[in-house]
Amino acid sequence: MFKFWLRFCALGALMVPTLVVSGDEAGDPFVWLEEVTGEKPLSWVKERNAESQAELTGTPEFQELNDRLLKILDSDARIPFVSKAGDYYYNFWRDAKNKRGLWRRTTLAEYRKAKPAWETVLDLDELAKEENENWVWKGNSFLKPSYDRCLLSLSRGGADATVTREFDVSTKSFVKDGFYLKEAKTRIGWRDIDSLFVASDFGPGSLTQSGYPRIVREWRRGTPVADAQQVFEGQPEDVAVQAHRSKTPGFERDWVSRAVTFWTNELFLRRDGKLIKIDKPDDAEASSYRDLLFFELRTEWKVGGKTYPAGALLATDLDAFVKGERRFDMLFEPTDRKSLAGFSATRHHLLVNELDNVRNRLYVLTRDGKEWRREEVKGAPEFSTVSASPVDPDDSDDYFMTVAGYLTPTSLLYGTLGKGPPEKLKESPAFFNAEGLTVSQHEATSKDGTKIPYFQVSRSKLEMNDKNPTLLYGYGGFEIPMVPGYQATTGAAWLESGGVYVVANIRGGGEFGPRWHQAALKENRHKAYDDFIAVGEDLVRCKLTSPKHLGTMGGSNGGLLMGNMLTRRPDLFGAIVCQVPLLDMQRYHKLLAGASWVAEYGNPDTPREWEFIRTFSPYHNVKREAKYPRTLFTTSTRDDRVHPGHARKMVARMKDHGHNVLYYENIEGGHGGAADNKQAAFMSALAYTFLKKQLQ
Repeated sequence: MFKFWLRFCALGALMVPTLVVSGDEAGDPFVWLEEVTGEKPLSWVKERNAESQAELTGTPEFQELNDRLLKILDSDARIPFVSKAGDYYYNFWRDAKNKRGLWRRTTLAEYRKAKPAWETVLDLDELAKEENENWVWKGNSFLKPSYDRCLLSLSRGGADATVTREFDVSTKSFVKDGFYLKEAKTRIGWRDIDSLFVASDFGPGSLTQSGYPRIVREWRRGTPVADAQQVFEGQPEDVAVQAHRSKTPGFERDWVSRAVTFWTNELFLRRDGKLIKIDKPDDAEASSYRDLLFFELRTEWKVGGKTYPAGALLATDLDAFVKGERRFDMLFEPTDRKSLAGFSATRHHLLVNELDNVRNRLYVLTRDGKEWRREEVKGAPEFSTVSASPVDPDDSDDYFMTVAGYLTPTSLLYGTLGKGPPEKLKESPAFFNAEGLTVSQHEATSKDGTKIPYFQVSRSKLEMNDKNPTLLYGYGGFEIPMVPGYQATTGAAWLESGGVYVVANIRGGGEFGPRWHQAALKENRHKAYDDFIAVGEDLVRCKLTSPKHLGTMGGSNGGLLMGNMLTRRPDLFGAIVCQVPLLDMQRYHKLLAGASWVAEYGNPDTPREWEFIRTFSPYHNVKREAKYPRTLFTTSTRDDRVHPGHARKMVARMKDHGHNVLYYENIEGGHGGAADNKQAAFMSALAYTFLKKQLQ
């Protein structure tokens, strides 16, 4: 139940009071930079920002690129993706006129038109002006089946922490004396019109050491949340807890989830006020739909006289399972190069998305008595990413499908399973000139002999002369795969001008399922870095580029990857862009929600684990005598997922050691680095201007 929330928050987050530190904690002379909004740290930030702006933004070329990227991000030709709620299809939209955005809706018949007529439900720019708040949209949750009320999540400045407010879409106004929760990392959902499940910050003792909620309550309308009935309480050492109600007609159920670590959890079915624990492996993800219970396995499971492999998707009858039966249908079986990318249910079918050598394959599974029929959905171009989701799973077999590739603009299709191929509803225009460009897939050999695939986007008639400006991108963590997608800003800023773009599918990610991820956990983290280095060396070996012209970029966990490229192989790269990074691995678990990532990296307070963590803590591996490639570090003051202190302290230490680096911190933006399109365009223009200056 936690899978998609935790993946969204990979390197999870919570808004907490400003951290106040002083002195030389643990021998760290730059710990004072962890005080996020302190006067002295912000003065330091402004000085560094001014240095970067002076070097990178003062040319006509920068302004031209910035303007072009903003035009792309604000373009009315973008696909307005929608979700169905009742009779309407809702969309949240930002452009040049609506910088914070419009929440709007239309009908399917209208949406099919080239230029649909939209009805505005909430103007976030007007709301922000009226309330004198820097509101950033973070989503909504509708009350089913009426769809007339919803819970809106609004963030100040783009932080993950949100304010929750009840909204009436019929009157297009907030409900007077309706449900309201102060800013927190809240998990909330409807039980019925007058009650909610809520896990939030209820005061002292209500949060885990990671800063997430550890108490779930059932909150009745018109009563203080402080008096709400407690449903479940986790332990302080847990990551988080939450609860929700499945509202599929005829299959209404209450569920409670407890994330013990980032990769282990417990699931409870709540009946008659009692909790029934679902018997499963601790690291398996369980979910339900109608009469079925699904399990996604991360490790092998021996049950019912059979052994099911790690990475498999199983289905069973929920009621029979609760009564003790252990009969399963294996709906997906992994191979060495094939993994489960996701699945979702429509009214009568199951959509299963697979990755086959990092290429999507979409299948429809249909239950026919005790058997499942399987049919592939074909038609996607090579080197594209395909995803599908139900439009309204309780009522229909309609589905949305999106198709996109590095050179293939995104398309949105709409279909009904069992009724022929889907129709194309919308198609994004080409935002950059892809003529003469081609996509290819290659393999490098890592230090231990493992084959590491990577995608390359480049000119089809590329001279192998060691001089091609090349940008290598990677992530390598939290079981998240790097798959092809249409990246308009990369195309416009880098590919059009002759740059080569490479994406490495290193271990730690989810390209080949849980085993690929688990191969680079904790003491094996170095394998992700070995893989990335192997790809870089392969690009040099084949004379595509040379270290002078090879740059690399990554953010979040990918920022940690960049920090390790900087300290491990400074000779391999000519420039590095390190975005919203994690860098101080001795204190990461003490900053914001860092304790939730211990299952990924290890616990630095344990001496044995600090011994291996230290080897991939860039902050502790900077050397005065080393010669480092020019590096641009970027972060956000409002990032409440990865503390900005990581990037601040790294830059301060490098400068103290005499190294020439650049730094830019956006005052707003959250973990994404930008709160609106204007900020996003500026941050991208900054990065690509830096790379071009260093590599060409």
